[in-house]
Amino acid sequence: MTDQPTDTLRDQDFLRLDGQICFALNAAGRAFGGLYRVVLKDLGLTYPQYLVMLVLWEHGELPVKEIGRYLRLDSGTLSPLLKRLEASGLVRRERSTEDERSVRAHLTADGLALRERAVEVPRRIAAATGFDLGEIRDLHERLNRLTAALDAAAPEA
Repeated sequence: MTDQPTDTLRDQDFLRLDGQICFALNAAGRAFGGLYRVVLKDLGLTYPQYLVMLVLWEHGELPVKEIGRYLRLDSGTLSPLLKRLEASGLVRRERSTEDERSVRAHLTADGLALRERAVEVPRRIAAATGFDLGEIRDLHERLNRLTAALDAAAPEA
């Protein structure tokens, strides 16, 4: 045992990489990204494109700005995603007739049809976690609470 105060030892332990929640979340995110890359390959989608499709499958036609709010993405990130989805024939973008500054995104017939094939994605991801449904729901709830707390604590940039 050293003669250092207990608080100093705790501080040192607290600064260990394996004690950082941000690192654990980042590592989990990267692991999810790798798994999604494999699972989504058959659908011809990247993970960010999949998220856009999830929003459109759930809500239907939406202004691009609204899609960005759901996904927490700015237009500079979202526009190229929509452009690639449009080039793939899954989404169509149109300027609003009421407000030319607003662009709306619609699913095409192919985009709607892809939903049937995508139903297996969440099942495959859930199975890969090794968690039961209750654990997945609990983790989801905790992550949402964490996000809300961090949003409240972070100053607006």
